[in-house]
Order: sequence, then C-alpha cells, then structure tokens
Amino acid sequence: MNGRRLSIGLRAALAIVAVTLFVTSTRAQAPWETVVYSFNGTDGENPYVGLVMDARGNLYGTAQATVFELAHKLCGGWTYTVLHNFSGDADGNDPIGGLIFGAPGNLHGTTMWGGAYQFGTVFQLRQHTGGSWTEKVLYSFGGNGYNDPNGDFPEAGLIRDAAGNLYGTTAQGGAYSYRGTVFELSPEAGGGWIHKVLYSFTGGTDGSSPSARLVFDAAGNLYGTTDETVFELSPEAGGGWTEKTLYTFCSLTNCADGYGPNGSVIFDTAGDLYGTAVWGGTYNNGTVFELSPNADRSWTYKVLHSFNPGDYPPLLLLAA
Repeated sequence: MNGRRLSIGLRAALAIVAVTLFVTSTRAQAPWETVVYSFNGTDGENPYVGLVMDARGNLYGTAQATVFELAHKLCGGWTYTVLHNFSGDADGNDPIGGLIFGAPGNLHGTTMWGGAYQFGTVFQLRQHTGGSWTEKVLYSFGGNGYNDPNGDFPEAGLIRDAAGNLYGTTAQGGAYSYRGTVFELSPEAGGGWIHKVLYSFTGGTDGSSPSARLVFDAAGNLYGTTDETVFELSPEAGGGWTEKTLYTFCSLTNCADGYGPNGSVIFDTAGDLYGTAVWGGTYNNGTVFELSPNADRSWTYKVLHSFNPGDYPPLLLLAA
C-alpha cells in the first residue's frame, strides 16, 4: 500500500474525534462530552470512521470486524448491539469505510479485505421482522487476482443515487494495476448486482489510489480525491464517464498549497468545494482548501488555512 496513506491506528483516532464532535455539537450550551459507549475488544474495537443516524435517533457504525447499533433509550442512555461479526473470510473484514442507508431496513458498506477472493467487498445488512440482521456480500473484489482490472481494496465508504445504484472507489487495481478505480454497483431485478468500472486512474495527472468517499453535485457529477488531486467524473450521453482533474496538489513551492488530500470534499450551496490536505501549507502541517467553479468550467484553488505544528484539525474532516 502507498506509504502516504493514513495508518489504521490514526484512522481509529479520527473516528474517536468524530464521535466526540457529534456529541459536543448536539447541544446549544457550552461544549460538553459524554462517553456513549466504550469498546472492550470482544464487541469490536478501533472504530475508524463516523456514524450514521436513522429517523429514530439510533446510531450505526463499524468497528474492526463488526457492524454495531447504538439504540437511544426513551429513559436515557444507549443500548449497544452487534449486528454482524465479520469472519475475515468470505463475508469480508475491516469495514473501515463506514455505512450508508439503502432501501428501508438496509445498510450498505465496504470491507477492505476478505470476500470470495480476499481483496475486499461491498456488503448489505438487511433487518428482518423481529430485529435480526443478515449480511450479504453484493460484490467481491479480486476475481481476476491481485491488481484486478475491476479494482482491489475498497477503503472508502459508498454513496447512493436516487435509483439505488451504489458508487465507490478502490485504492488499487483497475486498468493500470496499483492506481485504483471508481466503480458503480447497479441492482438487478432478480436481486443481483452488476459491477462496472467508471474510471481507472493512471497515476499521471489524474492521480492514483483514491481512499475517500465520493460526493454528487445536483447535475449527477461525481467528485472525489486521490493522493494528489481533486477530480470530477461527468456522465456522458452514451453511458461512459469523463474524468477531469480540478486541482493537482504540491503545485506551489514547498507544497504551500498542501499535499495529501486523503479525505472527502464537501459542497456549499454556491457550488464551492471544501476539503483538507494532511501535509503541506505554510508550516507543512496541512491545510483547509476551497475550490470555486468559474464560468469557463475551470476551478480556482485557495488555501483557507494552514495549520501550525501541533495542530491536527485537518484530520477531523477525514473522519466524516
């Protein structure tokens, strides 16, 4: 794996920060913190990413080898339930990308390892009457071996469109071996799923090894980051997708513009993109950046903040 990628231990630390942010931001009063749940190692450990919440206020997340629920009690407090324990084999292992909601009663996610070929999975958890959950692997990566043209090692979580199609990235594999892919999984009428590679990164000006969740704009274009770039994928009339690099990092002397945008980007209402770079900036300790669209379809890059030595806020957005 690429040496610039965040360590698993660091991802675990980011997830703890994400949970703390959730708790401290739900009150209008002065900041406060409450430990909702402490993992003991038998019920999961090292939660890597943030949580998702259903309409009833229940929380869902992943820890190493588990998917869990924290149900909000009416009288206060939380009930912790393991929904699935990954075996590390055919059902997957290391669900470091987090969860999204699918159709009512379903959760979707990825595992970095495991599956039929041990190169990662896309999985579904379905809730049944009575409250039990069943895990189903929708796709196993690596059917063509290491550096599969269809992708290997999906580190990031998924996004879902209105038609129920799932979109994600793999950190390796694709047409150019180690460079990674953007993929789509489309549901079939009979219950199966069709996998399609939308784009294979070349490792050139388009970057490589995407490891963060994608985002949609209102027109259906996809946006994401690689180790070196922010990119856009636009659907074509004939069914293909066109990749466009919006910005390449370390374009300024001493990487004053930042380097290593390993987290997702987000949109504001004006269509501007925001994100973080883990390294670079004025003090080589990371940046917060903005990309603003221009009338000619170019984008203008701006560093909003460079972090001082000892500061770690750029990492917070990676947990989202």
